[in-house]
Amino acid sequence: MPAGRSGWLGRAARGAFADLGPLRDHPDYRRVWLGQSVSSIGQQMTAVAVSVQVYDLTRSSFATGLVGLFSLGPLIAFGLYGGAVADRVDRRKLGLIGSAGLAVVSAVLAVQALLGSGTVALLYAAVAVQSGFFAMSSPARSSMIPRLVPREQLPAANALNTISMNLGMTVGPMLGGILIGAYGVRSAYLVDTVAFGATLYAMWRLPAMRPLADATGRRASVLDGLRFLREQPNLRTSFLADLAAMIFGLPRALFPAIAVGFYGGGPGTVGLLVAAPAVGALAGALFSGWIGKVQRHGVAVLAAVCAWGLAIAAFGVVRELWLGLLFLAAAGCADTVSMIFRNTMMQVAAPDEMRGRLQGVFIVVVAGGPRLGDFESGTVAALTTPTVSVITGGLACVLCVLLLAARRPAFLRYDARRPTA
Repeated sequence: MPAGRSGWLGRAARGAFADLGPLRDHPDYRRVWLGQSVSSIGQQMTAVAVSVQVYDLTRSSFATGLVGLFSLGPLIAFGLYGGAVADRVDRRKLGLIGSAGLAVVSAVLAVQALLGSGTVALLYAAVAVQSGFFAMSSPARSSMIPRLVPREQLPAANALNTISMNLGMTVGPMLGGILIGAYGVRSAYLVDTVAFGATLYAMWRLPAMRPLADATGRRASVLDGLRFLREQPNLRTSFLADLAAMIFGLPRALFPAIAVGFYGGGPGTVGLLVAAPAVGALAGALFSGWIGKVQRHGVAVLAAVCAWGLAIAAFGVVRELWLGLLFLAAAGCADTVSMIFRNTMMQVAAPDEMRGRLQGVFIVVVAGGPRLGDFESGTVAALTTPTVSVITGGLACVLCVLLLAARRPAFLRYDARRPTA
């Protein structure tokens, strides 16, 4: 192969992979990223351990399912409130408090497992407190990113954050299952407790992160954040696009029925269906080197959500398991692209004094949207069939994207070089 062509192929290959510039150039961001990656894996191990322990204590799938309900309420309530707090206090301190609180909860879980004194009530309470600490500190951690890396590297930083999140969602449950099988749930809790040391160290090394002064001089409030979002059409449209994907194009509640009805499988097949979007999301983030070159973020968001809907509709048509997993992975990849651009828009177009509250709203969308999606897909499936529910949900997602594009053409003209909220 000619040397010139070989060099071109090498540069193209390197350009396809995630841009590591933020990790290479900014030590504070690198420590935060590594800390969050390690603690994310630990938290997913704990999530598996709690579910296993609740089931061992009750032998009830219903009781195990309630774990998610006990985490949802604090996630929504404290997510909104935590965003307001993050806009008026030192975000570094809030991140430290949240990480320390999460570490303490993991330590409590480890102690009760070591002593054999666990009860279902204690586990539910621990999950609720854990969710509250996470929701309080998450807006602060997310709104730090624009202060740690320059604007031109924000897409790359958000792609790296997506890699961190999906590593936790894929590696965490796998390691948790191995550890729990070999040494019991106490091992997962202990590893999670120790893992928080990385996040605490990263937060400790950061400089003070007080938000920039609010020009109005008023105290930050949740309602102010919601009013701001209502008055900013581009940011509002990005949130609506994500809600369309989560409500109409997320048939996860149907995975058990699909595993049996489509593929003649069982619990193992359900596990593959659940894991496929996360694998696709991780792949999308790993091969995100091109993202920093895109300036029309509005077009990218709507195109990605549209691709998600089409992939989900195609998943409802096929009956080969490998092909179904491929379409779910493609949907997860599209979701990663959408998330990267939506986060970048929110971090760049919103003023610093509003970023915490917008991140709080983002948490509510991420937490509440899939639950509404479970209700929508389950209801349509009960009235028709799972096939109809999946296909119409994916197409409804695409229709919502087209309506948003028609309703808000300025969103399609959003340019990262001249960002407007």
